[in-house]
Amino acid sequence: MPTSHADGLGVTPPEQFKVPAGFDVELIHQVDSGNQGSWVSLTVDPKGRLIACDQNGGLFRIDVSTSPAQVEKLDIEFVGAQGLLCAFGSLYANVNSRSFPSGLWRLTDTNGDDQYDTKEHIVPLNGGSEHGPHGLILTPDGKRIVMVAGNNTTLPDTIDHSRVPRNWDEDHLLGRMPDARGHNANRMAPGGFIMSLDPDGKNRELIATGFRNPYDIALNHDGELFTYDADMEWDVGTPWYRPTRVNHVLSGAEFGWRNGTGKWPAYYPDSFGAAVDIGPGSPTGICFGYNADFPQRYRDALFIADWSFGNIYAVHLSEDGASYSGDYETFATAAPLPVTDMVIHEGAMYLTIGGRETQSGLYRIAFTGSLDAYSAEDAGEQPETETASGGAAVLDDDKLQASSLRVLRGQIEALHVDDADLPIDAEAATSMALEFLSHEDPAIRFASRIALEHRDLDLWKSQVLASDSARTRLLGVIALARCGEASDQSEAMASLLELDFDSLSTSNQIAYLRAAGLVAMRLGKPNDQQRAELIDAISDAFPSDVDSLDRELAIMLVSLQAPGSTAAVLEKLLSSPSQESQIHYAMTLREASEGWDDDLRRRYLGWFHDMATARGGMSFGGFVQNIKNAFVDRLSDEQRQQFAAAIQPPAPSAEAAPSEARPFVKQWTVDELVDTVSDATQQPDFEKGRTLFGAAQCFKCHRMGLQGGILGPDLTSAGGKFNIHDMLVSVIEPSKVISDQYGATQFLTEDGEVITGRVINMRGKTLVVLTNMLDPSSLTDIDRNNIAETSTARVSMMPTGLLDTLTKDEIVDLVAYLRSGGNSESPIYTESAGSEN
Repeated sequence: MPTSHADGLGVTPPEQFKVPAGFDVELIHQVDSGNQGSWVSLTVDPKGRLIACDQNGGLFRIDVSTSPAQVEKLDIEFVGAQGLLCAFGSLYANVNSRSFPSGLWRLTDTNGDDQYDTKEHIVPLNGGSEHGPHGLILTPDGKRIVMVAGNNTTLPDTIDHSRVPRNWDEDHLLGRMPDARGHNANRMAPGGFIMSLDPDGKNRELIATGFRNPYDIALNHDGELFTYDADMEWDVGTPWYRPTRVNHVLSGAEFGWRNGTGKWPAYYPDSFGAAVDIGPGSPTGICFGYNADFPQRYRDALFIADWSFGNIYAVHLSEDGASYSGDYETFATAAPLPVTDMVIHEGAMYLTIGGRETQSGLYRIAFTGSLDAYSAEDAGEQPETETASGGAAVLDDDKLQASSLRVLRGQIEALHVDDADLPIDAEAATSMALEFLSHEDPAIRFASRIALEHRDLDLWKSQVLASDSARTRLLGVIALARCGEASDQSEAMASLLELDFDSLSTSNQIAYLRAAGLVAMRLGKPNDQQRAELIDAISDAFPSDVDSLDRELAIMLVSLQAPGSTAAVLEKLLSSPSQESQIHYAMTLREASEGWDDDLRRRYLGWFHDMATARGGMSFGGFVQNIKNAFVDRLSDEQRQQFAAAIQPPAPSAEAAPSEARPFVKQWTVDELVDTVSDATQQPDFEKGRTLFGAAQCFKCHRMGLQGGILGPDLTSAGGKFNIHDMLVSVIEPSKVISDQYGATQFLTEDGEVITGRVINMRGKTLVVLTNMLDPSSLTDIDRNNIAETSTARVSMMPTGLLDTLTKDEIVDLVAYLRSGGNSESPIYTESAGSEN
């Protein structure tokens, strides 16, 4: 039902929340903007009261045991804590402010009057940007503090210990380009970081780096650390955009944030990827549901808050070898719902909304339904296996294996220290790292390489360079490139060139290319003989039709100026179905110096003209223009004059009718297609299906494997979730069932204007609404004081008619491609094309 707002849109009403059955939402306190500001952090004090901090003001204590809740401003001058923690008899506050010294503060009540009266600045840090010092928690043993900071925070002057090898760098073989709008253009590695420290702020240990802007951190029951990291929403539509993601924070890990175009892809062996990719958003507070009086499924969940789109997700993590993977669901959503922080307290979830001077509030989400209504399957509970004596349950084989792998990983991570702090001698530590460098589990491999990089080169260099294991040799060369000197270049390159590239697995081929690139960047460029041997080793592999591998092959071939590489990469650019893959190859070719002729230059410049209708985030157009500018700047004056028409093509006249890429065929219905598409005798064409996925504009919003956009649901696993009928319904009748995660809100203004879209940003009284999924920069500002009514939109933001330019046979190919998950080896292509899933 619509909700009317007599005096504009105030605090979001509890009745506008969508939560699972059995959960209730209660507004505990509507924050007085004039006197209490906008709350961005939350913690529980030893007496069970909540403490919140205003982003631009002071600290507030809330007694939620009374009705209404009692709120008092604490009698101490303090501003801008974006992380709070009560521990060791003090209140710790991580300040990120332009008006108050940033960094970690310790507040103490010295006279027992229930007011904090002293404050100590125990870890000074730079702040003021929203990418500053953030969340605080205790270590698993409760003896130390863990803190997280965004990429605009410089590491403190003193780091006593570092689990991250102190050898970080930018590491881009063809360079990178800064953000087209100048954001963070001068911020370099190591980016955002997580560190631990003693209660007095000393004995600081760096745990992990390479984050963009994680706001909060949380530990699971096994003491494993997690965070929810952001990416630059202005980059949507580009290959360097990474969806917001849940990271399992390993010891010594690097997560690959670099500014502008430079983010490392998750498939790099020296960057640890995501446990769960979420999608576009703005990560803020996170917490596990432990101690909540919720059904088991939600007690075990990691709750993560998306500030911009107004969602709280329940992430269901599962053991995946020595690390974790999982899935997620929308737990709570409303528009707007700028959630800033969450805590579990007295069996319920308490959450604050606010930030950027928006209307703030404190809510409680409690489970009041029947636990019996949640079946064991729905709750995520697994039936217990009794022992022969009828005693305690035992873990199944998969859990036992995962547990043992985590133990092994922990033993290797204990080696992520200086020699003086090792639990074993340095030679034994080196042997252990070498033993597990080729392990099948990626987290074990990652931990082993980090352990190796902490040891003296003389203990391991010769062993990795001569290893019979291709994986050990490749990861060892990566470690050598990161730790070695120019004098190591020839040995490192010779070790790589001894491997047969064509016989390697895809992951090892990517590692080979990364290792060769790091050697070139850090130890020295290949000499003529090495260059010739590298070209000979890899040139026949391109294109491979494996997206990640082809991207890295293109970079290496262009870097080596391999004969024919410019023409080959340009062909790959023009034939790639996804917008982001095309931009990757265009970015690669900006530096190409081999083999250009007039025809290739004209075709390359023509691509930029074709891209004029493409859409992306706020920096998208600027990035594309800057890539073009980089290429044009390398042309001679004579060439710029020769290709003037291609460099600056005439703008289309206002009267000219837009050209239609494909003619209209028919307005299809589900009933007209379901039998044909389900026909088991059909022989679908995988490549054609992938091309049609692009022609139907699906890549603009949806991801398939490693390709595509992220504004709509990831379709990689859609074939395993939907049968053919339901898949056709989703495409042809998108408004029939609308996911909460991708739903829109309809705003009726006092002026009678109706605006439909998703709230993606807020500041003060202004809501920023995305109104067109195909154009992420299509934004409308709404004054919340001018909103008369809000309601859930009944029309999907996914456009209709996407199949209307396709023939029936083409739709067969497209649906088969969708059901394959973008994998030509899927049973959909090797068995029956029409079987139901």
